[in-house]
Amino acid sequence: MLKRVFVAPDPGRVRLRFAVRAVVGIGLAVVVCGLAGHSLVGAVTGGLAALLALFTVTDATVRGQAVTTALLPVVGLPVLSAAAALHGHPVARDITFLAVTGAGVYARRWGPRGHSLGVFAFMTFFVAQFLRAGTDRLPELYAAVLLSVAVAAAVRFGLWCYERRLPPPAVPAPPAGTGLARVTTRQAVQATVGAAFALVVGQLVSGDRWYWAVGATWWVFVNTSSRGETLVRGFRRVLGTVIGIGIGLLVAVPLDGAGLPTAVLLAACVFGIFYTAAVSYTWMMLCVTVLAELLYGLLGVLTPGLLALRLAETGIGALGAALAVLFVLPVTTHTTTDAWIQRALRCVHACTAEAAARLAGTPDADPAPRVTELEQLLARVRLSVAPLVHPLNPMLGRKRRARRVLALLDDCAREIRGLVAVAADPEASHDARLAAACWRVEAAVEALTGGAHGTLTVTDQPPAEEPALAHLHGLERALTALATPLRTPPGSRLVGT
Repeated sequence: MLKRVFVAPDPGRVRLRFAVRAVVGIGLAVVVCGLAGHSLVGAVTGGLAALLALFTVTDATVRGQAVTTALLPVVGLPVLSAAAALHGHPVARDITFLAVTGAGVYARRWGPRGHSLGVFAFMTFFVAQFLRAGTDRLPELYAAVLLSVAVAAAVRFGLWCYERRLPPPAVPAPPAGTGLARVTTRQAVQATVGAAFALVVGQLVSGDRWYWAVGATWWVFVNTSSRGETLVRGFRRVLGTVIGIGIGLLVAVPLDGAGLPTAVLLAACVFGIFYTAAVSYTWMMLCVTVLAELLYGLLGVLTPGLLALRLAETGIGALGAALAVLFVLPVTTHTTTDAWIQRALRCVHACTAEAAARLAGTPDADPAPRVTELEQLLARVRLSVAPLVHPLNPMLGRKRRARRVLALLDDCAREIRGLVAVAADPEASHDARLAAACWRVEAAVEALTGGAHGTLTVTDQPPAEEPALAHLHGLERALTALATPLRTPPGSRLVGT
């Protein structure tokens, strides 16, 4: 697990810049809140607002990111007002919290902006419970949120806007549908039911820290789209929390809120959250847990008993999410994974067509954005297949087939990258053999995505001297090999739960 985090590829050092910028932006937001005379509660609220502004906003363009960032307070401040006003009315507070949870998940149907605003709304309500904020604190909290979001925006779009020098990231939308066939609609119902379970059981365990259970349920649902993904994410959340609590007992409890070392460790935790988020949810949760422990140390309430309670509430939240995805409108891993694989294969065809056009001399043909989209789609396939390749999965046949599909898709991506690199060479030329190979790739993709069940075969070809032709032949072989695992009979299909 350690190797996966620190040896994972980081093209362009994007993850590193993402993490360092977060430390700078959140640190400046907290400092500005302090200079403005805000209390520790205000500074914590501001720091969280800056963290969310830098972490959750993932629109494909810088302009889109700026619009979403500007909308965060528009959504968050009314929710903060409701949370503070209902602090002394438990029943109304709980019903409102569940409504915010369901609406936050449902908002994902509108893509990255809906996702960002949904997360910000939920976390605004959550932080009001975390800090026990009443209406008397609202002016300070309003100012802290507005000030911190503004500072985060200044860092992101002014001081350090590295996205302007990068191609727009491809952000694949979830599989489509209508009504209860839409994944986001089902998940909104599941998250609300799971959060209700967590809320009730969490309050039975602790009348003061019950919101931890609801928060655990919420974050288990973030960036998942099937019951298999959700179950694996719940397991990883509990594992990260257990390890983080162990570290907290060794580090955060002895520090007891000491100013300078706590500030240094908080910065390290922020860096860890942002740096590990894309490669390991367990590591990210470890950093989140230690960060929460350090904040409780600053607030003067951190004890070993509190850490044990956090673990119990996290387990309750993960259990609530697991029960919801298993028994309430379940979305099978097979359905979701098949949709992502189909999209990835269609993108392979689009990449090939763009590269072929570039080789043919078409001036406006540019396969690079398609390659970026393919990488994003393959990352989504890996996330969807993760339950099948998990070490605890007892279905060995499905595990082997899932690994085979991932390996062949990686082969496709490698050949596509090589083909695009060749196409970028102005000396590369197009001939009839390239056109024929591209046609065979197109036919293979159509056979895999169009429901045809004819036999896919690779035409025997002599070893290609031209690099572009060699990559096309390799791509054709990988696509043909995919037919076997993808056409496994339903009784023992590749992905199905």
